[in-house]
Amino acid sequence: MNEEIMNTSQLISVIGLGKMGLGMAKTLKRAGFAVRGMDLSAQACQTARAEGIDVAEDLPALLSGASMIVLSLPNSQNVLSLVEGTHGLAKLAGEDTLVLDTTTGDPVLTRQVADILSKEGVRYIDAPVSGGPRGAESGQLTMFIGADHSDIEKAQPVLEALGAKRFHVGGVTAGQIAKLVNNLLVASHLLTASEAFKMAESAGVSIEQLIDAVNAGSGRSGVTLYNYPSRIMNGAFDSGFTMGLMRKDVNLAMDLMEQSGLKLPVSSKVGAIWKASAAALADGDDFNRIVTFDSTEN
Repeated sequence: MNEEIMNTSQLISVIGLGKMGLGMAKTLKRAGFAVRGMDLSAQACQTARAEGIDVAEDLPALLSGASMIVLSLPNSQNVLSLVEGTHGLAKLAGEDTLVLDTTTGDPVLTRQVADILSKEGVRYIDAPVSGGPRGAESGQLTMFIGADHSDIEKAQPVLEALGAKRFHVGGVTAGQIAKLVNNLLVASHLLTASEAFKMAESAGVSIEQLIDAVNAGSGRSGVTLYNYPSRIMNGAFDSGFTMGLMRKDVNLAMDLMEQSGLKLPVSSKVGAIWKASAAALADGDDFNRIVTFDSTEN
């Protein structure tokens, strides 16, 4: 856990109290911030209250007195719906309030969100995260940050509380692009590792015999170093990140590729396999289960 940061006078509002949002709310409270949350799910609100998080009944109550708002929502369309309109966050948040958006989403919609907020004097950082619910609750997230330097400076105490590894990769939307690149690589590595290990087993060498050698060699990746030993080989499949979420991110990467006018055959094949997997693997399944999917049948 990061060194404790005492900020009892600063109120942080968290919108989205699912596994990630609640974990971040608890981390911020433990770091000394005053924290208030909100979620459309009554169950999520009940869970948050049981964890000691103050929960607001509506958006005006949530935003009252808040200097910073952390968003943890399923997708960019949810963020856009929250921000726009006469009763949206952009109109209700005070001028110079800072929004830290940890949602992994669409760079195009992210730009729209930033523009809507900017017209009302609200500052915006897109900072999608990696590390899952455990990282959120322990303050050990990796953050891909797109923002102006001045906004990052203002948000620094909160960023330090949430993220053990923080990478400023450019202006607004750069965080989203970096996260989509990261997740496309993870999605690709899961497919190539699963095929390589199936080939080895067919030739008489088990994963258990091979994994340490691969991880000592140049073929290693985060998937072989962590996902296989901790989530796949032991049959746990309990990362907290779902097939539905990864399919969403891979689809967004495919959209980004198309918008860029690029033809990338390997990435396109990865996108097609993940899309086809919806017929066999439910959205709620752990995303590591893609290694069980037989793409030759589709």
